[in-house]
Amino acid sequence: MSDDHNPVPENGVRHILSLSGGKDSTALAMYLRDRVLNLEYVFCDTGEELQETYDYLEKLEAHLGKPIQRLNPERPFKHYLDIYRGVLPDPRTRWCTRMLKLKPFEQYVGDDSVRLYVGIRADEPRRKGYISKKSNIETSFPFIEDDLRYKDIMRILMNNGLGLPNYYKWRSRSGCYFCFFQQRREWVGLLENHKTLFEKASAFEKVDPETGESFTWIQGESLQQLAAPQRIAEIKKDYQEKMVRMKQNGVKSNTSLINVFTDEDNSQGSCLICHL
Repeated sequence: MSDDHNPVPENGVRHILSLSGGKDSTALAMYLRDRVLNLEYVFCDTGEELQETYDYLEKLEAHLGKPIQRLNPERPFKHYLDIYRGVLPDPRTRWCTRMLKLKPFEQYVGDDSVRLYVGIRADEPRRKGYISKKSNIETSFPFIEDDLRYKDIMRILMNNGLGLPNYYKWRSRSGCYFCFFQQRREWVGLLENHKTLFEKASAFEKVDPETGESFTWIQGESLQQLAAPQRIAEIKKDYQEKMVRMKQNGVKSNTSLINVFTDEDNSQGSCLICHL
C-alpha cells in the first residue's frame, strides 16, 4: 500500500508513529526524530477534533521539520451515526475508533510490514488500549524499553519548547470533543471553552421514540441535564474535593485535569490511537 511518498525501506519494514495530538505520542515523536530513519508521522483526523489539537500538530510539524500525514475516514461521523441508527459509541462498541481512526490507518498501512511505535510510558506498563491487531503490524514501546516515565516525557516536551496542548487546561487527554471517556468535569470544560461543540455533541443525543431508550454520551445523564447551573456547581465541587483528597494522600497536582483524572479513573483500556 506504500506509495512514492512513503517507499518501503530496503529491509521491507515501514516505521510509523501514529500521533493523537496528546503529550505522550508528541514526546515520542521528538524522542525518535533522530533515532529512527524514515519514520512516518501520521494523524488520523476524524474531522471532530478540537482546534487546539490541530494547532499543536502544526507546532510539532515545525519542530520535526517533516510533515505529518493526515488520514481521513471515508465518511464523516454523522454518516456512521446514521448507520448505527443513532446509537452513540461507548467503551464497549467503540465504533467511532474503528471507523474513523483504525480503518483509515489500516488502509494507509495496507499489507506492508510495519513497526508501529506507541508512547506508553514505563510508569504505566499495565496500560492497555484499543489499537490495530493486524498481523503485519509489529508494536514497539520505546518509552518502556528505555525506562522513560512521566517526568521524562514532560522534560522532552519542555526542553524542545513544545509544552502541552492548551486543552490540557480543562481535559485530561486528547481525542474527539465528544469522546465518551471524558469525565463530567471535562464535559463542563468543553461547555465553558467550546460552547458550540458542546451543543453539537448534545444534538447527537436522542431518545428512541419507539422504545423510550436514551442514547447519551454519559450513562444516565444527558448533556442538557449536565449543563444546568446547579449541576455544573455540583460537578465542580466534586472535582475540588477530589483534588483535596489527592493532596492529603501526598499526590502532587495542580488545576490541570491531566494530573487529576488518571488512567485508573477513566482509561478502561482507552483507545491508544486517540489518547496518547
